[in-house]
Amino acid sequence: MKFVHIADMHFDSPFVSLSDKDILGDLRRMEQRRAFKKVIEYIKENNIEYLFISGDLYENKYIRLSTIEYINKLFTEIPNTKIFISPGNHDPYIKNSYYNKFNWSENVKIFKSEIEKIETEEANIYGFGFDDFYCTDCGIRELKIEEKEKMNILVIHGTLQGADLEEKQYNSLNVKMLKEKGFDYIALGHIHKLNYSTEENQRIVYPSSTISLGFDEQGEHGMIVGELTKETINLKFIQIDEEIFKEIKIDVSDINSKEELIENINKIEIKSNEYIKIILIGNRKFEINKFEILKYIENERIIKIKNHTKLAYNLDELVNENTLKGLYAKEMLNKLQQENLSEEERQIIEKAVEIGFEALE
Repeated sequence: MKFVHIADMHFDSPFVSLSDKDILGDLRRMEQRRAFKKVIEYIKENNIEYLFISGDLYENKYIRLSTIEYINKLFTEIPNTKIFISPGNHDPYIKNSYYNKFNWSENVKIFKSEIEKIETEEANIYGFGFDDFYCTDCGIRELKIEEKEKMNILVIHGTLQGADLEEKQYNSLNVKMLKEKGFDYIALGHIHKLNYSTEENQRIVYPSSTISLGFDEQGEHGMIVGELTKETINLKFIQIDEEIFKEIKIDVSDINSKEELIENINKIEIKSNEYIKIILIGNRKFEINKFEILKYIENERIIKIKNHTKLAYNLDELVNENTLKGLYAKEMLNKLQQENLSEEERQIIEKAVEIGFEALE
């Protein structure tokens, strides 16, 4: 049997923290649609019999009916492909969800909160879906595979070896226990990083998020394509997302002005498929307003600036100067040493230090 395995598309994600530019969210949502269409076209061209979608197909809070209709229209274009969806923590099978109230294509099976087995000619497909935004026990431990001579596949959303309290809220699954169950393939979702390459973990697979959702998801993103018999498994990863998220660090320690910093940023060579986040580090000698700097950046692929710099001024030394600058340094140091100072208040004081020293030069 031939299958495609995807997860974590997160259709209609707002992408609010992705970029300092408003337009990026709209562009990325268009790229989600193009990526999903690529998956469907691959299935058409290669006569793929099964499509496994392991949760977080969409964002329940933001999903629009028009997007659901778009997804379902593509499903109707592959009527001979059996589609199995395991709702996750971002798209749970709840009362008002589109999983429950939308009339899906006949080739779509959506799993609910009790593990269910669907028998097909080639395999038995087991699945489980979240019925809330959290899940601490899906009941997989009690499951026993009865027809071991047949291929058995599990489609599920969850965290392997979830250790801390937060991870355990998203259907923590034990690897040893899963292996002992005897599944021929386990189609996982939830972790957005590709994990399938080692022989030990080859039958328990995270395909990565289908497209990257931001700078914490660097590297390739796409789908797993598999061909499975009772004796053999052949998997390959196909990159779907054409865009690459990349971080570039710039040390401002030897940069003396905002204008010089902007010039340095504009010299960076960037590929046409890269989204870039600039991380500013080092000791700054001038005030840095990332939104003001971003207005003068020529390359539209630079979408975010993060300021991790520190003050270049040593206030402990400057307070000993018998000058106006020394008096100002003493006043600012006293403010910075106040008890229970919030991070926001500290940043305001540090900006005042920069502006004040620039004025006193």
